[in-house]
Amino acid sequence: MFFVHRPSQQAVDHFLDDSRELQLSYGPVGIVKGEAAGYALDEMLVAIGKGTADFERAREALLTWSHFDLGWAELFPRRAPVAVGTIVAVLIRHFGFWSLNGCRVVYTVGSPTDGVRFGFAYGTLTNHAEAGEELFEVFLDPGTDEVMYRIRATSRPRATLARLGQPIVRALQASFRRDSAAAMKKAVQAR
Repeated sequence: MFFVHRPSQQAVDHFLDDSRELQLSYGPVGIVKGEAAGYALDEMLVAIGKGTADFERAREALLTWSHFDLGWAELFPRRAPVAVGTIVAVLIRHFGFWSLNGCRVVYTVGSPTDGVRFGFAYGTLTNHAEAGEELFEVFLDPGTDEVMYRIRATSRPRATLARLGQPIVRALQASFRRDSAAAMKKAVQAR
């Protein structure tokens, strides 16, 4: 859903309510684990810390959606539970307009309380400008003891505006990966 001005909290809440019964706009769940015909596949893997303490901070950062603390992209509800079925809205400020995009958490990886790997994927709903799935994951590299942050995403345009502006959409997706990694690094170092 596109807006000329930033949508009010009431509009965001209404969007979230309307999103609860929507279907995913792609299939099957888990599509991001491989390559799918007709979808762009993007991945970024970056070190954001070192050692167990940094891994624990990275896991907490994912659980609190700190990877969306970007300024130009926001997540609603702000601290949604990371649980299969959770509905979120991603608000993005574009070049002179805003968009709201619905997503549902579709699976988790690892444990939110122990282990050396944690993450989750969300899938786009039918009110999202794109179709696809995105995985956010942190893990402790056993060889280097570095804390790694991975974003892996599959996508293709759904909305007409997204199709027409595909080069801009792809640039925004690349900016999101880069800025999300910086936000995670900042969250790990700040705690």
